[in-house]
Amino acid sequence: MIDMGNNPAKLIQHSLLLVTCLFFVLSMLTGCSPSTEELQSVDYTPLPGDDWQVSTPEEQGLDPMLVAELYYNAAELETLYSLLVIKNSYLVAEKYFNEGAVDRKNQQQSVTKSYTSALVGIALDHGCLSSLDLKMMDFFPELAGQITDPRKEQITIRDLLQMRAGYPFEETDPALFEALLSADYLHLIDGFPLTSDPGTEFNYSNLTSHWLGVIVARACGTDLKSFAQEQLFSPLNAELGDDWIKNWDGYYIGLAGMYVTARDMAKFGLLYLNNGEYDGKQVISADWIRDSLQRYSEGVNISGWITGITSRYGYFHDLGYGYQWWSGRAGDRYFNYASGHGGQLIVLLDELDMVIVTAADPFWQQHDDESWKHESAVIKLVGEFINSLPNE
Repeated sequence: MIDMGNNPAKLIQHSLLLVTCLFFVLSMLTGCSPSTEELQSVDYTPLPGDDWQVSTPEEQGLDPMLVAELYYNAAELETLYSLLVIKNSYLVAEKYFNEGAVDRKNQQQSVTKSYTSALVGIALDHGCLSSLDLKMMDFFPELAGQITDPRKEQITIRDLLQMRAGYPFEETDPALFEALLSADYLHLIDGFPLTSDPGTEFNYSNLTSHWLGVIVARACGTDLKSFAQEQLFSPLNAELGDDWIKNWDGYYIGLAGMYVTARDMAKFGLLYLNNGEYDGKQVISADWIRDSLQRYSEGVNISGWITGITSRYGYFHDLGYGYQWWSGRAGDRYFNYASGHGGQLIVLLDELDMVIVTAADPFWQQHDDESWKHESAVIKLVGEFINSLPNE
């Protein structure tokens, strides 16, 4: 306790200081939540277009004020481009920020991996691939006799899909990351060391996703972009951008680099939410969707992979992994999601019949504290919204 004695001036000064501090604290607390008037002024009405059935949150049983707060908070993010909410197959909320636009094809980063997984499923449906238990090395005959680690001969397509092939996460080592950025990939099948036996442990490896894409292209006798447009994008009335790059061996990069609009990202999410069916057509088998969204690795811990991002997924927790799809929780609500660096997200909330899509600055080849900070902000935005949704 501070002894003021009998000095009235000090008592008055101290009282004013307490009032000022109290006002500051209250303003900090209340400043985090927008007023009702501010929320009512937020416009998230879907834009005109003939590629989506549109509705309103109210008509689809979703609290419009929760949606308004989502978009109010989204407007504060410096690198967010697009935010869409689909409920009961209707586009109920849509807005573009900063450099975003309805016709902008966004660099998908690692969301590309989930598309590559879908193409593996389609290749199975079409008979290009007969089984997920085929060995990876069966599709790389030019490397016969060159593999120095015999364990690599046992890696299957299933192992690649589940990120359990044993290859390392490239960003844990500068030399590995430099090799990843080189886009000279096929020789790294032998050149990259295994960190675990195939099929035993989860380890996020960008190159395993690329090799999946090469396998699809070779098995189906085409290039991955043409196969994707014909067999996946066209049935969704969607369009794949022309900027997808190839590696030095002439193969489209299966780990990143697709360009897709936010609306077409949402169509891909809706395809998975609806068990592979879109507009009355079975684009991918329902069995493939079910198998893809299983958790083959539980409790995936990515904290500490990169210095300074231990809280990167603080709002997405209890992480698991399927066939190039993540799963997690926000609060107690479970969801599957595709994720790309910078804040590219396709989130599937099956029990709510909802898809949430974000597109943001992809921070291409920039993997530092600045990029992770902005990605974390997008994840926080979506995680807080999911956590706010009441049970139906």
